[in-house]
Amino acid sequence: MLKIIDLTKEYRTGAKALKGVSFKIDLPQVVAIIGPSGAGKSTLIRCINRLVEPSSGQVMLDGTNVVTLSRGELRKARRRIGMIFQEYNLVDRLTVMENLLSGRLGYVSFWKAYRRKFPSEDIVAAFKLLDRVGLDGYQDTRADEISGGQRQRVGIARALMQQPDLLLVDEPTASLDPKTSRQIMRIIVELAYERGTPALVNIHDVGLAQSFSDRIIGLRDGEIVFHGTSENISADVLTEIYGEEDWSTTIRKADDDGPVDDPKKKSSKDNGLVRETTTG
Repeated sequence: MLKIIDLTKEYRTGAKALKGVSFKIDLPQVVAIIGPSGAGKSTLIRCINRLVEPSSGQVMLDGTNVVTLSRGELRKARRRIGMIFQEYNLVDRLTVMENLLSGRLGYVSFWKAYRRKFPSEDIVAAFKLLDRVGLDGYQDTRADEISGGQRQRVGIARALMQQPDLLLVDEPTASLDPKTSRQIMRIIVELAYERGTPALVNIHDVGLAQSFSDRIIGLRDGEIVFHGTSENISADVLTEIYGEEDWSTTIRKADDDGPVDDPKKKSSKDNGLVRETTTG
């Protein structure tokens, strides 16, 4: 499904945000990316859909190298890549339903979109998603009249309106309280599994990454320094990723209770994501 090969990002100043990152996702799994601020997590997410242009390397999505696509081809490819933003990226003056339907803009003509004339099947799908993310009845509410957690739910539903082949999630819980953070992560994970959509989630919270992901990638200074399952996370691993600290209260123990109706139990945690190795 997704194969990242020797991806690098170097800025004009000479600073390298990514240094030859390689990995593969070939099953519908949830993969968390963790690491300190400045490690390259958001850059990696945004290089995949070229919101940030990679300096070199390949982003292979179902056999297509996204990095080499022309502008027109990239617009079509982005229809297959759903994006959930930390800052929600909603249009405040539009209603919840209008924001949701913007996820279909790549599939309707300009004039239909301008007149907000979407196919009936899109409207039906939008109402179903609103109910699924717990926003039934909010369709006519302006986006600037709902809470941060509700705004993030709209962002999730909008991304899924694209019917994407890949879901990219950039710090979905950064501004949310702990309870809402768990609710948001649970929604993302459950919908990803239900729809068979692999999701790559950039997240700061190690506990949430352990609870809600199949695999974890640890970045430090633009390089992968860890790649494994939640059970492989240890104090030594976190020291390698973040630096020296007492990690005893951070690591979720293997026998800790997971989320209620933990969607991870429905997935295979030992297959589907293999780190690629390169030489030279």
